[in-house]
Amino acid sequence: METDKYSQSNHHTEDENSIGSKSLEDILTDHFPVGIESENQSSKHDSKSKKRQESSRRLKFLRPIPWILGGLFLFSFWWDFDGIWAETALVTLQFDGLIRIISISGLIGFLTNRIAITMLFRPAKKRPILGQGLIPAHKDRIARRLAISVSDDMINSELIRSKLRESGAIARFRESTTGVIRDVLQKPEFRSDLKSWLSEALDHIISEPDFRERMTREITDEIERASSHKPIERAALKTYLFLRGSHIRDLVDEALHKLPAKLHREINIVDSILDDFPDSIDQNQTTIDRVATSLLDRLIRQLDVKKIVEENLKTYDEEKLEQMIKGATNEHLTTIQYLGAVLGTIGGFVIWEPILSLIIIGSLAGIIILLEKMLE
Repeated sequence: METDKYSQSNHHTEDENSIGSKSLEDILTDHFPVGIESENQSSKHDSKSKKRQESSRRLKFLRPIPWILGGLFLFSFWWDFDGIWAETALVTLQFDGLIRIISISGLIGFLTNRIAITMLFRPAKKRPILGQGLIPAHKDRIARRLAISVSDDMINSELIRSKLRESGAIARFRESTTGVIRDVLQKPEFRSDLKSWLSEALDHIISEPDFRERMTREITDEIERASSHKPIERAALKTYLFLRGSHIRDLVDEALHKLPAKLHREINIVDSILDDFPDSIDQNQTTIDRVATSLLDRLIRQLDVKKIVEENLKTYDEEKLEQMIKGATNEHLTTIQYLGAVLGTIGGFVIWEPILSLIIIGSLAGIIILLEKMLE
């Protein structure tokens, strides 16, 4: 019996949403905006764009370095400071072979970093001799550790509650939503559409034979139960029915038949409800904020974030995982490759003249660190 009632209720709900020329979904979609943009969305986008531009400018200067080093290496076979040297107060500088030393060192630094980064992802499948890339080989472990980190440190109920409280996001969203609701509810077109839908929905529901039969039966049974312990009321009811020459079911059915017309006359009560609705939200804003925070907290507690993240990452194949990581870090990984060429070139100077090069490099490093501190 309960199952039948539930299915009938669902059936009525589906019918109500599709009654008349416009469904309830159409009315809400027509009059309410699809979404409310976050006020921080554009600023976040601008911040990301600036970082991307800075990284692109850095790469613009670094990309030519390996080609320059390759050209210098080839040039060294034709000329490489052959027999050239210089005498200083501290050391005698032998320039012979300098171009080849710094070019080879720089190329080795570049290729070493490039190979190391490639070995993070390649080979994607395990090979007999070359083995497998670091990330594909430990995909399950990475997924598990990342899931634990996300669930423990990034998405937990305490952190979410704290962030919601600090940011005032719920209050801002409530205020924005209330403003939108207030504007929409004042639109005559929305009120007219809503009243038309309600009228058609009520007519449709009450005119259904199954609904009328069920309501007649339940109301009749309730009247009989209520009057069974009240002899006077029961006698008066029987006398009234006798004089009318009808039964309780007939009276109930007649009342249901007249109900749509009565409801149509009272449909303007919707205006009063719509007028008071935004003010009701304002009057209960503290309760609404508290309930919304509690619901979000409960939702997060019920979600197994660790399991969701871990299972989702495990479904990624090696290529998709590589694309995901490179999509987030590709510019940084590329920068590391080219910085390998720079560091290798510096190492070449150290090989050529260790003491003098270390003094110069140390001095430059100190100046750079000092400038960093001053510009913070």
